[in-house]
Amino acid sequence: MAKSSKLADPAEALAAGTDTQAPLDSALDELIGYALRRAQLKLFQNLIGRLAVHDLRPAQFSALAIIDQNPGLMQADLAKALAIEPPQVVPLLNKLESRALAVRVRCKPDKRSYGIFLSKTGETLLKELKQIAAESDLESTAALSGDEREQLLRLLKKVYQ
Repeated sequence: MAKSSKLADPAEALAAGTDTQAPLDSALDELIGYALRRAQLKLFQNLIGRLAVHDLRPAQFSALAIIDQNPGLMQADLAKALAIEPPQVVPLLNKLESRALAVRVRCKPDKRSYGIFLSKTGETLLKELKQIAAESDLESTAALSGDEREQLLRLLKKVYQ
């Protein structure tokens, strides 16, 4: 007769010890969202530690990279690219501007709109940050082969695009 994986009596469960117990979160093992979140936490913890040297967070790094690729983009477009609400962009840009990494330039046709550009300091720092992010990414996914990394990236893009 097969032994049940759950013990009916809590005292019996404690007496049985934890040597053969499944991890506490094993009930969530089959959920893709849970696995993605756990993987994201591992990747971000590594990246956060590396970016902290420059007093930046991953969202700020992402903003710099997006601005670099799209000079002059509007705040609303940056919010959309970062998948955040437009009001959340203001403090992020304030931080980048206070560090002289980005500038908001008033658009001539619509005086209420601002285009966002990287400063020379921002461009220089971004080159270093991209290298840091690439190294962090590789370190965090070291358990994967090159082919597995490519396949994972392809599948993740398929999910979010």
